[in-house]
Amino acid sequence: MFVDKAVIKIKAGDGGDGAVTFHREKYIASGGPDGGDGGRGGNIVFEVDSNLSTLADFRYKRKYKAENGQPGRGSRCFGKKGEDLIIRVPKGTVIREAETGRVMADMSTGERFIAAKGGRGGWGNAHFATATRQAPRFAKNGVPGEEWEVELELKLLADVGLLGFPNVGKSTLISVVSDAKPIIADYHFTTLTPVLGVIRMGPESSFVMADIPGLIEGAGDGVGLGHAFLRHVERCRLLIHIVDAAGSEGRDPIEDFETINRELAKFNPDLADCPQIVAANKVDLATEEQLARFRHFIEDEKQLPYFEIIAPIAEGTKALIDYTAATLAKLPPVKIYEREEIPAETLAQGRAKRNAFTVTAENGVYYIQGDWLVNILNKTDPDDYESLQYFQRVLRKSGIIDALVEKGIQDGDVVDIYGLEFEYVP
Repeated sequence: MFVDKAVIKIKAGDGGDGAVTFHREKYIASGGPDGGDGGRGGNIVFEVDSNLSTLADFRYKRKYKAENGQPGRGSRCFGKKGEDLIIRVPKGTVIREAETGRVMADMSTGERFIAAKGGRGGWGNAHFATATRQAPRFAKNGVPGEEWEVELELKLLADVGLLGFPNVGKSTLISVVSDAKPIIADYHFTTLTPVLGVIRMGPESSFVMADIPGLIEGAGDGVGLGHAFLRHVERCRLLIHIVDAAGSEGRDPIEDFETINRELAKFNPDLADCPQIVAANKVDLATEEQLARFRHFIEDEKQLPYFEIIAPIAEGTKALIDYTAATLAKLPPVKIYEREEIPAETLAQGRAKRNAFTVTAENGVYYIQGDWLVNILNKTDPDDYESLQYFQRVLRKSGIIDALVEKGIQDGDVVDIYGLEFEYVP
């Protein structure tokens, strides 16, 4: 099954916690703090895999998490860094931040992209030793890794896109000018997935053509298959618009041409400005009057390049392909989407979510809850003054003290954090 869009959640590894340990060795008294730092969490890295052609794998797995960093140990031993998680995607995949739609990366150049960075490891207590604080009994926790919900969208890397109503001969054309072997049959929507074909013009000279499944009126609004695959013509440098010149299915070739272009403009206004070549197919079934009328409309009114072909027997196709290659040589390269900055408020919301907490007051006791506070408590020694001072700094820096003040806490009121109770002192 061809899948070209997916939404997944990615989470980089958390940094390991710093260690609280003291040097212990025979004949050495008061060896001092020697807690090592925690290891950095693993990154989430996207990488292009040329063997992949769809995003089907992401239908079955939606959450990806890198390895956490290991905690520090005694003797100033640092924790091991978490392994990076490599996520492989097909070439041409655009990665967007799901909430804002901003482009994070375009996987078209083959370069790796670090989508979520692992959290830094926490400092061990050896970092906090000073001349006046020689035995710190606290350490710093590791920083959580970045977390995103991202949208993956595959946009095929093709120089030329074939457009037209169903059954006008797009698949036949690509089959006779390239090595592509699409399914060809005399019924609508024979082609259910985009087909790529390489047209070789000579040594070190070629271009890629994409057969886009047939469009119908309303495609820009999601009718038929068009809405699902119009994204694959957004990168194309040139469009070949194939029209049934004979109107063999009772349609008017001019109206067909206008309808498809309206759908292109509706889906993406930039596509309306993309250079087009018009190929009138099935000319052997058309009358001279039909051909003359359509030729006049394209060449004189629309002032577009016009070719008449009979795709099944490759008549007229060489002239069309030669002109296409010459035109491509004058056009800019395939479009690459530039990275867009994610709004600061979105980043702030992510940080707030990781450091979220709640404050509730019941019978004069203020209860504070937050998953990240559990790790802080595990590192806090209630009997050590310096450890409690560090804990107080964390409460103030995280905004918990300000939240208590907003709740109306008074001097001497009791604060409870997962069973650790103390009196509030302004």
